[in-house]
Amino acid sequence: MIADRYHSGLDCNVLVLNKHYMAIRIVRARRAFSLLFRELAEVVSLEEGRYSNYDFESWCEASQFRRHFEPDSHDWVSTVNFHIAVPRIIRLLFYDRLPRGEVKFNRRNIFARDKNRCQYCGRRRPTSELSLDHIIPRSMGGESVWENIVCACTECNIKKAGRNPRQASMKLVRKPVKPRHNPLVHIYLGHQRYSSWKQFLDHAYWSVELK
Repeated sequence: MIADRYHSGLDCNVLVLNKHYMAIRIVRARRAFSLLFRELAEVVSLEEGRYSNYDFESWCEASQFRRHFEPDSHDWVSTVNFHIAVPRIIRLLFYDRLPRGEVKFNRRNIFARDKNRCQYCGRRRPTSELSLDHIIPRSMGGESVWENIVCACTECNIKKAGRNPRQASMKLVRKPVKPRHNPLVHIYLGHQRYSSWKQFLDHAYWSVELK
């Protein structure tokens, strides 16, 4: 059993491909190891510009080599007897469904689309200091849709109150639109740790579901 004391390793993100190498979701390493151990998935590893495949046993063996020669290139999880590298990508062996095409309309994706910036003053804030604002208030018939909701800081939300931007003499930093691709994926791709994902996240499959 994998020990919980290497908690950060188990909480790393892993890209999941279906049987045909199409990206379908992102999971935590904890879930990925469970799929590998039960022989429901295999590791897909980028090595010198090429992808290699490993089952759980061969990945454990490869991890020992990597631990000795390239320990800083991986995140690690400790077991009772050895260390195992956290895979960046796994491929499901018995699942061939296509990824969903719609980006979920939820608070997390709106914050990601607006990059945690108030869309009135432009300042980046922690999530706890932001709320969602209906550009056209619901009291004026405004709908809860991508094009009518933006991130707003407390100060701007209070200033705008129950008015539309024109009435409050406020301007939007940019016009809100519905994302074509899951905005959270951009955050992951900006980290060197997940550079090996790019090959699989082309424009047809960017709306990967996060679990």
